[in-house]
Amino acid sequence: MKDLINFIKKKKQTKIKKIIDKRIKQFENIKTTKDIFKELCFCILTANYKAENSIKIQKHINNKFLTLTEKQLANNLRQVGYRFPNIRAKYIIKARKFKDSLKKTLNSFNDVKLLREYLVKNVTGLGFKEASHFLRNIGYKNLAIIDFHIIDILEKHKLLKRPKTLTKNNYLKIENILEKIAKRSDLNLAELDLYLWHEETGKVLK
Repeated sequence: MKDLINFIKKKKQTKIKKIIDKRIKQFENIKTTKDIFKELCFCILTANYKAENSIKIQKHINNKFLTLTEKQLANNLRQVGYRFPNIRAKYIIKARKFKDSLKKTLNSFNDVKLLREYLVKNVTGLGFKEASHFLRNIGYKNLAIIDFHIIDILEKHKLLKRPKTLTKNNYLKIENILEKIAKRSDLNLAELDLYLWHEETGKVLK
């Protein structure tokens, strides 16, 4: 763990810090009901799909996430080359029932981990990773977004053995490791994720 922490601390001294700080501020500025829902749609799209491509699709469909029928949305997703147009269109249409109450629901939870549990249980298409991703992208900072890019880094530093599947228990165990790394690096989990993602991919996305 020490080597990884030292590496992160050195990375914080580079120009990447400014880029990551700016991205965190952008997350904090997503406050309207419409923008929060569009971010939820984005995170539904990212499951088993590249975040970079999902960003392009989100920009393309934009406000139409709120108005298209399921068939129209599936056709739009298909036209831009999305891998799972029918099922994810169905999930997004189902999620619309939360659109107007979503902001109120978010504000009703004092514990962000309980909020994540609520989202996983109630929003079809969200697992722990996608729910954490959604909450990070609207300004929450204390949840880990765990995928195999992150697991590869932790395995490389001998901090875990790569799990065959990312069950809830495995997710929470890995999140606990990342919490320790974040604390010792003087970062929150949202910032740590962006530093690790940049190290693995060379990019700072969302």
